[in-house]
Amino acid sequence: MNKKTYKTLDLFAGIGGIRMGFERAGFETVFANDFDPYCKPTYDLNSNGVKLTVADIQKLKTADLPSFDILLGGFPCQPFSIAGYRRGFLDTGRGDLFFTIVKILRDKKPQAVFLENVKNLKTHDNGRTFKIISDALEDLGYHVKVKVLNSMEYGNVPQNRERVYIVGFKSKKQYDAFEFPEPVKLSKTVSDLLDDEVDKRYYYNDHPLYKQLKEMMKSQGVVYQWRRVYVRENKSGVCPTLTANMGMGGHNVPLIRDKKGIRKLTPRECARLQGFPENYKLPNLPDTKLYKQFGNSVTVSVIERVASQIRKALELKSYVHREPIKRKTELLRTAA
Repeated sequence: MNKKTYKTLDLFAGIGGIRMGFERAGFETVFANDFDPYCKPTYDLNSNGVKLTVADIQKLKTADLPSFDILLGGFPCQPFSIAGYRRGFLDTGRGDLFFTIVKILRDKKPQAVFLENVKNLKTHDNGRTFKIISDALEDLGYHVKVKVLNSMEYGNVPQNRERVYIVGFKSKKQYDAFEFPEPVKLSKTVSDLLDDEVDKRYYYNDHPLYKQLKEMMKSQGVVYQWRRVYVRENKSGVCPTLTANMGMGGHNVPLIRDKKGIRKLTPRECARLQGFPENYKLPNLPDTKLYKQFGNSVTVSVIERVASQIRKALELKSYVHREPIKRKTELLRTAA
């Protein structure tokens, strides 16, 4: 007997990292949206089905969205990030986009929801921001589980990337059955993901900083970060968190020393550090755009493991619809 195909709505889709993880776990994407037009060539180049709809999510009409079983949303993290301004919901147009997720969930009533954000979301504003999010999901009838997962511990990629994952189910039985994946041993090193031959444009050998960098970067196979006035070595033997700021200048891209000199990681190497497969295609875009896209993306291997656990829970035969809680929070009134 064929297993049911669960359909997903891919919001804040970026270049398709969450989609790829869920499709690897057997889900089907029926709609994808992002606001950044530069994501479309990357997303579409790697999609055999639904293409990316570039539009302001706040202007999408829920009545026009197809039916789906689970909403996926890696909603903007900058308002809650330690690296950002931490303005949270006060960051109009980014932080308040969670309200749009609430509206879509309220109108479409999918079986489940999956959200991803920076670790700092849990502690932002002394936990009040996260309480608004969890209360809103519960008000909509979802039972919610939350966990912070590090890519180097759950995705077998040598990147220190901590993200909070929020999973909600309408069915209490499915909620009870769902468990986040267990840690896996990290078997890959940064060196395993590096190319032997790299274009000379990535090297600093002819750069005014080269002498200074050479004095501070002694080891091969170790990732370094240039901090304007000093170089920081990653002591854990993995790559530090890749960020969207990599697209704002070469110095933000992690550095390594190889047999030919000192260079930046390439976009392809950044893709590998995010768990993207080798056959993932890179479009003809400036490196700055690609760096930003991979820094903004997710670790595909982690997403796939969480998605597989979600699918196991959804496949339980007994589905009991949970009615929304009667109390009305200010957040839900705002999303009306």
